[in-house]
Amino acid sequence: MKPRGFTLVEVLVALAIVAITLAAGLRAAGGLTRTAERQDTLVLAQLCAENELVKLRLSKQMPGVGEQTLPCPQLQRELRVQLVVRPTPNPNFLRADARVWDEQGPVWQLSTVVGRF
Repeated sequence: MKPRGFTLVEVLVALAIVAITLAAGLRAAGGLTRTAERQDTLVLAQLCAENELVKLRLSKQMPGVGEQTLPCPQLQRELRVQLVVRPTPNPNFLRADARVWDEQGPVWQLSTVVGRF
């Protein structure tokens, strides 16, 4: 009786299947990492926008109409908040928009209405 083993072609096919499977797994893991990083950026951008709008609402005077850009460093990330204050049809209220940007572009936008106390 002759001993039976795997041929070289069978071993190469098995290695090719394993390599394709590992490559697909690495690609999926990379996608999950990018998604987690994007989620972190969104949470930090939301914090920046909310902080600037809360500052406006807590100040004792109405903010000036106009636009300003403020730095918002968060966890070694350089985010910028563009704060735009515009009038509304009612002179007792102003609309405030906080747009957060990172190196790639806009990340988050949040709006509120600021009224006289």
